[in-house]
Amino acid sequence: MHKSRVGRDRLESLREALVVTGEWDRLDVIAPFRGAPFTSIPAGTEADVEAAVERAEAAQASWAGRPVAERAAVLERYADRVLDAQDELLDVAQLETGKTRRDAFEEVLDVVQTATHYADAGPELLESERRRGAIPGLTKTTVHRRPKGVAGFISPWNYPVTLSVSDALPALLAGNAVVLKPAEETTHTALLARQLLVDAGLPPEVFQVVSGRGERLGAELVDRVDYVCFTGSTEAGRSVAERAGRALIDCSLELGGKNPLLVLDDADPEKAARGAIRACFPNAGQLCISAERLYIHESVYDEFRDAFVTETRNLDLGTGFAYGPDMGSLQSAAQLEKTERHVDDAVEKGADVLVGGRHRPDVGPYFYEPTVLADVSPEMTLFDEETFGPVVSLYPVGSVQEAVDRANNSRYGLNASVWTGDRDRGERVAERLDCGTVNVNEAYAAAWASLDAPMGGMGDSGIGRRHGEEGLLKYTEAQTVAVQRGLQIGPGPLPDGVWARVMTGFSKLLKRLPGWLR
Repeated sequence: MHKSRVGRDRLESLREALVVTGEWDRLDVIAPFRGAPFTSIPAGTEADVEAAVERAEAAQASWAGRPVAERAAVLERYADRVLDAQDELLDVAQLETGKTRRDAFEEVLDVVQTATHYADAGPELLESERRRGAIPGLTKTTVHRRPKGVAGFISPWNYPVTLSVSDALPALLAGNAVVLKPAEETTHTALLARQLLVDAGLPPEVFQVVSGRGERLGAELVDRVDYVCFTGSTEAGRSVAERAGRALIDCSLELGGKNPLLVLDDADPEKAARGAIRACFPNAGQLCISAERLYIHESVYDEFRDAFVTETRNLDLGTGFAYGPDMGSLQSAAQLEKTERHVDDAVEKGADVLVGGRHRPDVGPYFYEPTVLADVSPEMTLFDEETFGPVVSLYPVGSVQEAVDRANNSRYGLNASVWTGDRDRGERVAERLDCGTVNVNEAYAAAWASLDAPMGGMGDSGIGRRHGEEGLLKYTEAQTVAVQRGLQIGPGPLPDGVWARVMTGFSKLLKRLPGWLR
């Protein structure tokens, strides 16, 4: 199928959910498969953000007042709605991103699994919890989890299904309202993902969406919400964090990466090569956790290189709204220009193109061949700068220690992959890598899809975590309530000196008690 089934009327109906308060300009939305506009969206203003936050605030208390089981039931139904409506969701995502249908389907799976996980695990995590009191038997201490209020989300274009709603699901479960500013390139995908939530029973006013350019709307959103979640570039993330700090609100940021992949001396070169294809070229390399730096032990380097080049050469590029092609388009002319600039700079400075290295306008206006480079050196731009395209570099190494040292020699620390014939050894190597997630004998999905475990970056790759209990509890305020019975904590009628001696003896006794009695 070479044409999307989503018509202009459907896109217009989705845009009815946008918060628009007055006159506005319009922004063209480009279809990457064609390189031409297919519709437009309102270029929102600061007033739209203000109105969206006010509407969300007005709806939040009622939503938070519902039993958590009711909120969880919405997430349960949402998983079913996404599966049932996946064809339309895949069409819109492909229309706006140019990715393959397989890559788009991964987003559907992610949203379904995230909704199911938090619907199941979330209510227990949000329960009030008894904690050890100040004086055993006399102090009752309870921690309650209260929603932040309105959570603001600024999401990118590369994974518009996942990143527009997956982070918002735990925020909603915790009782927050949501205001989303999706990337202007993929606003319709975000609107459809949100509409399916409403169809599943979410009150529409609890989830507000504004459209437009991030440089105009982002600051206003951060200034007005109670928590902000941002996924995007490190440069923009610094600005978000600085503004959130001034507003004294918390934030989570998943930012850039220059992710390493290690092939150890005991790895099967052909198996590792097939895994590296999966690690390097999903969504044409436009994935924050894909690999761009490959460190291969010299004893298996030649075999791995030859197998990897062959696998790369055999990748099928293509457009269309059906399963089939291995790799789709870059999303925009800007992404194509950056990819070409990085490769041209590397070649001019001595890098060797083992395969790829060409723009492919015969396939589509923004297509670029999956590219493998060797002899990449530090003076080249792509040596340590994220390309965010289908371009990777191979480096032979003489030892595991060298591979670890070179992998860690980066300001980024988002994701890594280790390939080995000994899983225990691979796990030990993984623990030495300065990355928030590390996969052994897998590209990225093993860690990402382990939804009970936290995911996020170290260094310039961000702060905070999604997934796991951290990905839910970050949207709450912890409130401690302590009730004192009988003996008060203080001198009372005792002289200060007597009280100090009594408390000294009590403290010594308390240290000797087993933990369960304290």
